[in-house]
Amino acid sequence: MRKPTFDPGLTQQYSGDLRRVINPDGSFNVQRKGTDWRDVNAYLYLISMSWTRFFATIVAFYCIVNSVFAAAYYAAGPDALKGGTAGAAATTRFLECFFFSSQTLTTVGFGAVAPHSGAANLIAAAEALTGLLGFAVATGLLFGRVSRPSARIGFSEHAIVAPYQDGASLQFRMVNRRANTLIEPAVTLMLMTVDRSGAEHRRDFRILHLERDRVMLFPLTWTVVHPIDAESPLYGKTARDLEELQAELMVLVKAFDETFGQTVHQRFSYRYSEIVWGRRFTPAFQVDHAGGMEVHVNRISAHTEAQL
Repeated sequence: MRKPTFDPGLTQQYSGDLRRVINPDGSFNVQRKGTDWRDVNAYLYLISMSWTRFFATIVAFYCIVNSVFAAAYYAAGPDALKGGTAGAAATTRFLECFFFSSQTLTTVGFGAVAPHSGAANLIAAAEALTGLLGFAVATGLLFGRVSRPSARIGFSEHAIVAPYQDGASLQFRMVNRRANTLIEPAVTLMLMTVDRSGAEHRRDFRILHLERDRVMLFPLTWTVVHPIDAESPLYGKTARDLEELQAELMVLVKAFDETFGQTVHQRFSYRYSEIVWGRRFTPAFQVDHAGGMEVHVNRISAHTEAQL
């Protein structure tokens, strides 16, 4: 019986063109098809989206809800609200209904305009309840986003093939972009290559041996090194070979966040086109005049030419 090959869950056989497996932002390059409404979790979606899209969604929802209630006040008739401009044009009256709706939804209630008819009072009561529940949900989402532990580890723009002892090594550099303390970070480096000789392409995954796969503390930069020795799948390979193999280096980092008391994860990847040969990283930290250490996060990708 043939021994099964290693598959990290990204499948080995496929057909068609292949893009990178892990996007630069750490997300998997996978689109889910065939789901229905029961598979959609709005909370997870709102928690994980970007801050720009989150606030845009909140503002859009706020405007839509106010517009719906403004239309209800408008439909209740010109006498539904007391204190409005008598005989105003349709656009002006709708705007008055909209701003009264925003005051009711947020429970501000300036008092200049008030519900007058029974229908308007029922609409205002429903809107007040909607506002209380809606802002409670929005506050919970905001707290969940702020309190959710996450890592913000910076990676060098390129991985490099650099001199190492009597040979060469594959290297990339990481830095904690935040001021929090990460304890015992550990990194796993996996090489994915593609065999395109047949009609159906086949992926191969290899865990690369690292000079050091974990450190105790992470206050400065960390250069992760894979020695390219006789046991390395990169041994004897050239840049052209990696391009033909559609090589991609997948980085998985795990660390303990001392602030939140939880383990955080982050992913990154380098494609064959993002590997630079015959380079060496330049120092990204230095000692200041008082003897303290300074780490320059913006120099994480700095490298210079080196002779292999």
